[in-house]
Amino acid sequence: MTPPETQGQGIAAEAPQGSPAVSLCVMRKRADFLKAASARRQGTGGFLLQARDRGDADPQTRIGFTASKKIGNAVLRNRAKRRLRALSREVLARHARPGWDYVLVARPEATVSRAYADLCSDLEQALRSIHRDRS
Repeated sequence: MTPPETQGQGIAAEAPQGSPAVSLCVMRKRADFLKAASARRQGTGGFLLQARDRGDADPQTRIGFTASKKIGNAVLRNRAKRRLRALSREVLARHARPGWDYVLVARPEATVSRAYADLCSDLEQALRSIHRDRS
């Protein structure tokens, strides 16, 4: 049995404040991760950001998350990926560019233990560095 709808739920609900300016899609294919790994990268204190411009006409922004066994057991890997997903919803929704692929790679101990505000500022700084004109 479902509870009755309250104000702000259902069909008439409005989009939350700061809804994404670009459409975010999660990458699943290994080939996409490998292409992003061979493109631009920017390390931060909490994670590694890999990014590439696909160069196709698709305006969708794709994002991937990686947490290897170096992070720890399954509980720590899942916690690291949850934090990275939350970062992407908050920061990438505002600063990502259409037609780009981004991969966030968790770092041992740092991704799980670093303050969330520091992770947000790390991602914003990494995106500025990645998108800086390299002529």
